[in-house]
Amino acid sequence: MGGPMSVNDSLPWIEPVCALIRDAVKKNIPVIGHCLGGQLMSKALGGQITKNPVKEIGWGNAHGEDNAIARHWLGELAGKSGTVFQWHGETFSIPADATRLFANNHCANQMFALGPHLGMQCHVEMTPEMIATWCSQWADEAIAVADHPSVQTPETMLSEVTERLPTMRQLSEQLYSVWIKGLTR
Repeated sequence: MGGPMSVNDSLPWIEPVCALIRDAVKKNIPVIGHCLGGQLMSKALGGQITKNPVKEIGWGNAHGEDNAIARHWLGELAGKSGTVFQWHGETFSIPADATRLFANNHCANQMFALGPHLGMQCHVEMTPEMIATWCSQWADEAIAVADHPSVQTPETMLSEVTERLPTMRQLSEQLYSVWIKGLTR
């Protein structure tokens, strides 16, 4: 999932997690990562983690790519815009041999796939309770940069849950159903 730390921090657990990811990928065991998890996947697979041009906090849209791999992962959402939730200031590059699935104007790399592995910068796993907790615990971060179009205030994020969550659920259900199929052997 996510976290306030950077994959580039010298924390003792980062390299062992990256090694675990590389081992799972080598053994073709499906890996999934949300935000920090997607960044860990990118780093483990040779990608770079850098500061994003702007912070993205709150509800936003991302546009699905339209190629065979994107159609496999996104189904009827390939080539269309989808609702996602964001809370990040860094981003990943797409690892070699992986395919970008989603992008937007604020962050070029929102999601990638490599075989049965799925790395996301965005959060499609959010629940109303998670959003309320994040808005409470990290309100100062959002408020400090809320003058940018890629950031919403906690009040706006919470007010849009009812409208936006069902649309994001369609995306998450599509992604998770494809990822889960990779677990069956």
